[in-house]
Amino acid sequence: MPNLSEWITHTIETLGGPGLALLMLLETVFPPIPSELVLPLAGFTIGQGQMGWVEVMLWTTAGAVAGACLLYGVARAWGRERTIRWMAKLPLVDEDDADAAHRWFDRYGKVAVLTGRCVPGVRSLISIPAGTSGMPFGTFFVYTLLGTLVWNGLLVGLGYALGANWQAVEGVVGIISKVVAVLLVVAVLWFLWRKAQQRRASRP
Repeated sequence: MPNLSEWITHTIETLGGPGLALLMLLETVFPPIPSELVLPLAGFTIGQGQMGWVEVMLWTTAGAVAGACLLYGVARAWGRERTIRWMAKLPLVDEDDADAAHRWFDRYGKVAVLTGRCVPGVRSLISIPAGTSGMPFGTFFVYTLLGTLVWNGLLVGLGYALGANWQAVEGVVGIISKVVAVLLVVAVLWFLWRKAQQRRASRP
């Protein structure tokens, strides 16, 4: 993605720290802007002496958390009941399934938000069930902040360590993203198969 890389580089060079925050906010809301390009490049700029560690971590974390809070707010405004009714309209999904999914998030939401912020392909989406389930904002904010610090620190550190080869991080994270996507597809197919089997077994 040479054009995207050039645009990200230009944004950071032009706007500095605020540019990093803007990119990370957009990355959270619009996943096609990948953090695996933004963050390693930020690490490379540290190695070049253009910015410091504290500055990079503050700006990137602020932007990512702001984007996550935006998605959370939209999802929370949409509401739990409306989400359950919408999910019940999906093939082989009923209100009991949708309600069970929300109850699961009520129980394990903290861990889901914390770890989800460190999983490619899930990082942005995890804000949505947090919002629709009505997770308290303070709880969401704290676990989002912690998970974001871990993810940002890891990718910035890799970019710093790799130096001029910082773009290699994108390839590694891209492989992980594909693995996660395949696992999610398998999980959905398993759920649909199980529901079909249950309905077949319930027929007289």
